[in-house]
Amino acid sequence: MPLSAPEAPAGPRYRDLFRTPEFTPLFLAGSAQTAAQTVAGLGLATLVFRATGSPLLTALAMFGPSLAQLLGATTLLSAADRLPPRTALTVVAVVFAAGTAVQAVPGVPLGAAFGLLAVLGVVGSLGGGVRYGLLGEILPRERYLLGRSVLNMAVGVCQIAGFATGGVLLAVLSPRGTLLAGAALYLLAGLLCRFGLTARAPRATGRVSAATTWRTNALLLADRPRRLLYLALWVPNGLIVGCEALFVSYAPDRAGLLFACAAVGMLAGDTVVGRFVPARLRARLAGPLQALLAAPYLLFALGTGLPATAAGAAVAVSAVGYGASLLYQERLLALVPEESSGHALGLHGSGMLACQGIAAALAGGLAQLTSPATAMALLAVGSLAVTGALTAGLSSAARRSPRTARRRTA
Repeated sequence: MPLSAPEAPAGPRYRDLFRTPEFTPLFLAGSAQTAAQTVAGLGLATLVFRATGSPLLTALAMFGPSLAQLLGATTLLSAADRLPPRTALTVVAVVFAAGTAVQAVPGVPLGAAFGLLAVLGVVGSLGGGVRYGLLGEILPRERYLLGRSVLNMAVGVCQIAGFATGGVLLAVLSPRGTLLAGAALYLLAGLLCRFGLTARAPRATGRVSAATTWRTNALLLADRPRRLLYLALWVPNGLIVGCEALFVSYAPDRAGLLFACAAVGMLAGDTVVGRFVPARLRARLAGPLQALLAAPYLLFALGTGLPATAAGAAVAVSAVGYGASLLYQERLLALVPEESSGHALGLHGSGMLACQGIAAALAGGLAQLTSPATAMALLAVGSLAVTGALTAGLSSAARRSPRTARRRTA
């Protein structure tokens, strides 16, 4: 009787992730923090829009902390690999809880609320680097993409739930009550980090300083393939987040629904890319996915005449394209040394959020001059143009330098 061929080993599965020690508390803490950000952001944006009626200030209220990430990325990122991860994540969550609670205090001037947003943005610049660097320690290398996709999927689910819950809280309580609910969720995230994660030593030694941050940033960006990957992770997505920053001013009564549609699309994209796309297709899918991210927003050139169902569908289809980020992150991680992984991922996260904040400000300014719908269409055109240029550049860089060794010198 002939022997049967050996069965091919199964790829990593979701249940394998949750059997890995510490993945579940990291997943739950990140989910709570995303829900907190969603609820608090919607509350503050609504508060600002009711007080000012300004699309620019409303966009900055929701995405303003992202602008401050740029300051953190140039001064604090060296700490991402040089602080104990559990302590760093706990402190970041508690600081956000306190800051959000202060924003809910009646009588806080608008300028003070925006100043507090800037402080939280600087502090938050550490969170992504520490979290995703820790993920690389918790999971084996072959499970990192799946693990990252699960965390992204949690972002989608928590945004859907957060915007739905935020809409209910706005109706039942008030914008200030919604902010307090966000503060409570941030506190829950801090508790999950403190009591769910193991105390670990920092990944790197040395002094935390702005000079170290600048030096490592310069080394990471000096390599052309890495530099192009960073730009691909930052700019096209940031411009589309600028479109999302206009949802409140575009349709105040349907903003929560549009945000939920975006979260549904992002969840679908991350699920498909993280679990079902084979390795041989990944390199070729990133560019088309980012083009998909921008193209549906061209429909908003029709203005407020776009039916509500068409607007929601366009937003959902667009957000599937966020799955391209997983593919670019996988390629980036292959080009940085192990001891700098937290810093490299933190630079990705902070640069991405900074671009989102800049795009939100740009979107608000364009909306002031034209209309929210026109501004969204213009940003979509810009995102498509940048995607085309970067896709061509990355293909050229891959042909010239096919190496993707992880130990490549940073």
